[in-house]
Amino acid sequence: MDEEKMLPREKLQEKGVDALNNEELLALVLGSGCPSCDVFQLSRNLSDYLASVNQFPSMKELLKVRGLGRVKASKVLACLELSSRYMLGARAVSVTRPEDLESKLSYLKYENQEHMVLVTLNSSNVVINIHELTTGLVNQTLVHPREAFIHAIEDRAVSVILVHNHPSGNSEPSPEDLHLTKTLCSAGKIIQIPVIDHLIISRRGLVSLCRLYPELFERFL
Repeated sequence: MDEEKMLPREKLQEKGVDALNNEELLALVLGSGCPSCDVFQLSRNLSDYLASVNQFPSMKELLKVRGLGRVKASKVLACLELSSRYMLGARAVSVTRPEDLESKLSYLKYENQEHMVLVTLNSSNVVINIHELTTGLVNQTLVHPREAFIHAIEDRAVSVILVHNHPSGNSEPSPEDLHLTKTLCSAGKIIQIPVIDHLIISRRGLVSLCRLYPELFERFL
């Protein structure tokens, strides 16, 4: 069958989920259209809206999308929330460069508070788990080495990567970021679970402290 003529469900079954574009994925989630537009037009309306925002939408905001009622808006919100909760462990991710983690942690870009998470890795640099360590104030968070490395020990990790977000949108590391990095790198060296990078994520992208300050880290990506 011509791929352009395939319905989203048929295309998924024939080609796999990766073959569907955003509008087709949304059409599957929505299931049907509304009196004013069919499911494909509604999906286009919703896709355009989601592409225009830089944070998770609320129910009130979704209801502004033409043709989207409460039932369908609830489905969309549920899918977005499940994605943010489960996408971290959905597929094995091999980390050979900092950008390999960006899609898995992109939700941090839109948080209004600062979050610190720990990525644990095995001997092949494949992600074992991602743990949230702390949730701070608008512009700061605190973490103690014992809180970080207890997860690494439980996961039998070979190495770890620290990640936190800057709600301000400024990705530049602060003096506090550098001090925390030095402290945790020293602790990792003692227990032989090295910190191999510390990433800062904001709406402007990702910054690797290992690239900026390689001397702080025991080994590099």
